[in-house]
Amino acid sequence: MKLRIATRRSNLALVQTRWVGEQLARHFPGLTVEEVHVQTQGDRIQDRPLAEVGGKGLFVSEVEAVVVRGQADFAVHSLKDVPGDVPLAEGMGILSVPVREDPRDVLVTVDGTDLASLKRGAKVGTTSRRRVVQLQRQRPDLCFVPLRGNIETRLRKLREGQCDAIVLAAAGLARTGVLAETPHSVLPPDVCLPAVGQGALAIEGALSDATLREHLKAIEDPTTRIQITAERAMLQKLEGNCHSSIAGHASAADGRLKLDAMVASYDGDRMLSATSDTYLDLTSPDAIGQAHQLGEEVADHLLSQGARNLIRQAELAAVQNQLISN
Repeated sequence: MKLRIATRRSNLALVQTRWVGEQLARHFPGLTVEEVHVQTQGDRIQDRPLAEVGGKGLFVSEVEAVVVRGQADFAVHSLKDVPGDVPLAEGMGILSVPVREDPRDVLVTVDGTDLASLKRGAKVGTTSRRRVVQLQRQRPDLCFVPLRGNIETRLRKLREGQCDAIVLAAAGLARTGVLAETPHSVLPPDVCLPAVGQGALAIEGALSDATLREHLKAIEDPTTRIQITAERAMLQKLEGNCHSSIAGHASAADGRLKLDAMVASYDGDRMLSATSDTYLDLTSPDAIGQAHQLGEEVADHLLSQGARNLIRQAELAAVQNQLISN
């Protein structure tokens, strides 16, 4: 049997896709995998922040379209790139969520300097408003500058001195095998709460393909599925978009599921937070429903604090900044 996997062409995307293929081959000897490479608009446009050209959904929609057209059997996405405010194509779904990598962010410098030890006024490269608003709370003196490109490009810009530090997802560095050799310090969730779905993969395919679903079930991780269900339920109820500074991190331990969340204004002057947890039996048939309910409960806490206005104001501020820059 052969399965065709649609994927972006970046090194990280290919590493993730090949890992998925290897996991499937372990469960199904004789299975062959073919990669269908897609260059997305998000990959082509490197001179502007993603939010200005359509958001992270640009990394998903064109890859998804290849599957919809029947040119591939399924697609592998970084889950944090899958929008919470835009539904997948009709008949498509996230058929499998494999085991999650470290969801935290890391601060990368040439010598491993941590956040507290960065020199005053240091230039920190990141295009993520979520990261900026949280880190500037810790170090308001730092200068945050836009940084696009794949992992390799960003690390090169750091080495060239274009930035004193950059912020990356630990998962990307770990999956590409460079985390251990890259000087970095981990940013704990109480300093920089991760993006919804960060560190997880989403395998998208046709809901009607029973054979494919049976194959992909072999690499499903129930704990990761429950975590991302809570996080995405929170994001979807908030109606967050690519301009929003929203973070969410679910953790499961000792029979409980906990969800921490944050919403901030565009400039970071206002920051709302909410936390809730619940007893959860991961093997229960109601586990997914309970996780979804927890996500909506946390969203309700944020909405009661005025999250909707912050999200709308952030979208307006982003549009105004885009008009000024153009």
